[in-house]
Amino acid sequence: MLVTQTTGWIHGFAQVEAPRVARWWTALVACCLTLLVIPGRARASDGWLTDYDSALATATSTGRPVLTLFTGSDWCPHCKTLEHNVFGSDVFQAWARENVVLLMIDLPQAGISQAVRNERSQICINYGVRTFPSVLLLGPDGRKITAQTGYKGQSAGEWLTSMQAHMPAPQVAQEAETDGETAKIHESLDAAVATARGVRRPILLVVARPGDNKAKSHSESLINDPEFGSFTRDNFVVAQVAPKSPDDSAAAAPLDTLLGGAELPPDSVELIVTDDGQTPLFSQSGTQPPARIVHGLRRFLAARQAARQTENPRR
Repeated sequence: MLVTQTTGWIHGFAQVEAPRVARWWTALVACCLTLLVIPGRARASDGWLTDYDSALATATSTGRPVLTLFTGSDWCPHCKTLEHNVFGSDVFQAWARENVVLLMIDLPQAGISQAVRNERSQICINYGVRTFPSVLLLGPDGRKITAQTGYKGQSAGEWLTSMQAHMPAPQVAQEAETDGETAKIHESLDAAVATARGVRRPILLVVARPGDNKAKSHSESLINDPEFGSFTRDNFVVAQVAPKSPDDSAAAAPLDTLLGGAELPPDSVELIVTDDGQTPLFSQSGTQPPARIVHGLRRFLAARQAARQTENPRR
C-alpha cells in the first residue's frame, strides 16, 4: 500500500515538474551558449573587424594601417588582460578611431566553426604568429610593419607610445573615381595599355570568346558586381576584350601571348593581369564568385608590393 502511494506521488510530481525542469535546462543551455558568443560580438561591435580581407579593403580605402590582434578569447589570460587594460581603455579607442583599422583574429577553444578556425589558423601561419597575444601592424597591402608579442602589464598610454613609434606616415586614401580614363572599362588592349602608362597601374583584362553569349553575360555581371567593380577601379586599369578571329592574326598576337596560346573553352571567362600588354603577371578564372576573385587579386597585389619592397628596401 505504501509503495503504491509513493509511486503515485512520484508519478504526479514528475507530471507537474517535468515541464518546469525542461524549461530550466533550456534556459541554462541558452545562457551557456550566450557566454560563448558574447565576447566576440562585443569586441566586433566596438570597432574590431573579424574578416582579414574586409580589414585590408578598409585600410586601402582609408589609407590607414591594420592593427591586428591575435588572441584566444576564452583561454588566454594575458590576452584578456591586454584587452581590458589597453584595448578597452578610452585613450586607446580614441587613438584607434583616428589612426588604424582594427582586426581581431580570435582562436577560442569553442564557439567558432572548423572552417573559420582553419581560415584564422592559416593567417597565423602566414605571419608566423606562435604566441598569444600578438599584435601586428599591417600595411593596406598586408605587409607586416611591426609586431609585439605577449603583454607585460603596460598602461594603455605606455603601450600606445611603443606602437606609435612604428606607425607609417599617413597615406592618401584611394578614392574610387566615377569618371575619367581610370574608371572606364576599356574595349581594347591598346587603349588599356595607353591609360596604364599614365597612371602606373597594372592592367586587368576580362577575356571571353567572341560570340559566346553566356561568357559575355558572365563577364558583364562580374564587372558590374559592386565588390569587384569598386576594388578593380581603385587598383587596376580594366579592359573587357575578346580574342580576335583567326583571320586577324596580327591583332590577335598580343592577346594570344597573354593567354599562353590556349583557346578559351565555351562559357569561360579568363582574368589576366599585365603591365605592358605583352607579359602576363597573374591569371585566374573569371567564373568564380566575385569575392574569391577579389581575394586572389588582393593577394597578387600584396605579393607584388612585397617583391618591390625587397628589391628597393629604402622605399
